[in-house]
Order: sequence, then structure tokens, then C-alpha cells
Amino acid sequence: MGDQQEIHFFDNDALFVSGADYEQLHKHYPPLARSTIAGDCTPSYIYYEPAAERIWKYNPQIKLLMILRNPVERAFAHWNMQRFRGREPLDFFDAVREEQSRISGAPPTEARRFAYVDRGFYGQQLERFLKFFPREQMKIVKFEEFKNNQRKTLASIFSFLGRKPMRWLRSKDRNIVPYQRAMNWEERIFLYNLFAEDIAKVEQMLGWDCSDWKL
Repeated sequence: MGDQQEIHFFDNDALFVSGADYEQLHKHYPPLARSTIAGDCTPSYIYYEPAAERIWKYNPQIKLLMILRNPVERAFAHWNMQRFRGREPLDFFDAVREEQSRISGAPPTEARRFAYVDRGFYGQQLERFLKFFPREQMKIVKFEEFKNNQRKTLASIFSFLGRKPMRWLRSKDRNIVPYQRAMNWEERIFLYNLFAEDIAKVEQMLGWDCSDWKL
């Protein structure tokens, strides 16, 4: 992996003004043998619209790993993280109601910070990547499945990457912060109604059972 958790190369418009300088990406990696797989973990790539084509132009044979979480839970966890970091003055329901006006016209780096709901519409984001990449180059994992069956899920990921599964695994939680409060039922119902159609679309696209994402 690169020298920082999220490199943000393909969603940085400043790096693509006059043609991409891939050295700005490669500088995050030491010299690698050809047999070594290098990766970048930047979640906003799936959300930021130009990223899919930019990644394809860089390497159309690249393999993509995507982990999708219950969009209702994802939205609340995203808001809670922003509150913990002191970046979000609004309570959750207020932030959701103000979301479209806040992200409209905002710079991409600012918009994605407050796109609690918008980032959870996975169907259109997956469709964007499927315009450029064949399905077999995309490994799409359900977050809840990964959390509950880590060894099995990791084995399938290593197989997707053409590698043998690791014999020993050490699990370490990252980016875990205390929750300021729990999501209330009114908020949960409101969000689920926003996401219900897209959840059904994801089920159809991926052949998933997302009953655990539903009320």
C-alpha cells in the first residue's frame, strides 16, 4: 500500500488540469518488483464522478475492490466522524436536510465531507464504473459480510487478486471513534425511505440479499 492511507490522486482535479502526471502517484510507493501488487485505499474514488475514467486511463486492466456498507448506517457513521473531528456543527437530521444546499457548488473536497446521503446511492456509482471496467475486474464486498466472516471474505479477495490466502491474520480496527449518540427511529425510517429504491437496485445488480439493510 502507499505511504498514506488515502492518496487521493484520481479525485484531485489539480493533478489533471494539463494531463495526469503519474509520478505524483508513484512517489507514494517504493520501487516494487513486477510480482508485487500495489494498492491505494481511497473510498471517495467510487463517489467522485471523474475518478472512474481517470483510473481506466491509467490502467484499464486494474482490479477494483469495493466494500459497500448499509447506506443508512454509513451515513450516520460518516456524520459521527465529522462531529468527532469538529467539522460538523449540525445535528444529524439537520445535516441531512441541509445536505443538497451545502454540497451544491462546493469544491469536491468539501462536498464529499458532507455528502452523508449522496455517497450511499451505490447503484449509480457502480454503473459509472461498469461503463469502463468489466464486472470480472471488480470485487464488490458487503461490509457486514466482511465484518462477520473475515477469514472467508479475505480468502475470496486474495483469490480475486490471484494470490494465496494468508495463513495468519491479525485484525486491527482503524478509524474507530466513540458515537456521540445513537440514531433514533425517525431518522432511520427517513433515511431508509430515501435509500429503499437504490438498495433494491443494488440487490438486482449484484445478486445480493440486502434484507439486513432493510427495516
